[in-house]
Amino acid sequence: MGTGIAKQFLPLGGIPLLAHTLLVFQQAPEIDEIIPILSPADREYCLSDIIKAFRITKVREIVDGGNERQDSVSKGIGKLNVGTEIVLVHDGVRPFVTGNMIAECVKLASKGECVTVGVPVKDTIKEVNEQGIVLRTLDRRLLWSIQTPQAFPSDLLKQAHSAAIAGKHLGTDDAALVERAGHPVRVIRGSYDNIKVTTPEDLILAEEILKRR
Repeated sequence: MGTGIAKQFLPLGGIPLLAHTLLVFQQAPEIDEIIPILSPADREYCLSDIIKAFRITKVREIVDGGNERQDSVSKGIGKLNVGTEIVLVHDGVRPFVTGNMIAECVKLASKGECVTVGVPVKDTIKEVNEQGIVLRTLDRRLLWSIQTPQAFPSDLLKQAHSAAIAGKHLGTDDAALVERAGHPVRVIRGSYDNIKVTTPEDLILAEEILKRR
């Protein structure tokens, strides 16, 4: 992001980006507890300026993250309460997740399904080799851009992470780990507004989405 502050704490509409995200889960009746996973250096700021300041009462504890996203999620899974049946994994920098997305994910996961939110791609997608030559043009009708939240029966997600660790496999998201473990993953329609804020341009777009809402 090129700033001196972690992107999840950048202001969006005058309040930290992460606060927007956490408030959606705080207000969702399907969510019992929230476990933020952060850099140890960000723990105190998040606790005082976001969790306490915005009364995010569903946060049970903050977990220190790992070197990779997958490591961080594994640490969070390890802190789940005994008896937890469903886990949702969400990017803290996707502030425009909606209550409907959360509800639909929980509904399907409660039936034993693994599910991720996504949207159909708009652009033509080509597979290109290392020399920059197109190998093939993929069928856009079958391609989706994957977002979060992603929801899973907790036992399946734990097994998928354990298998990935044992096989020294690094996936780009949790759905990929579950797929690798042999479980089908359903994709449900998300929103093109459900962006992940990773660049300065994304932050500008996020401000416009917020104004429109």
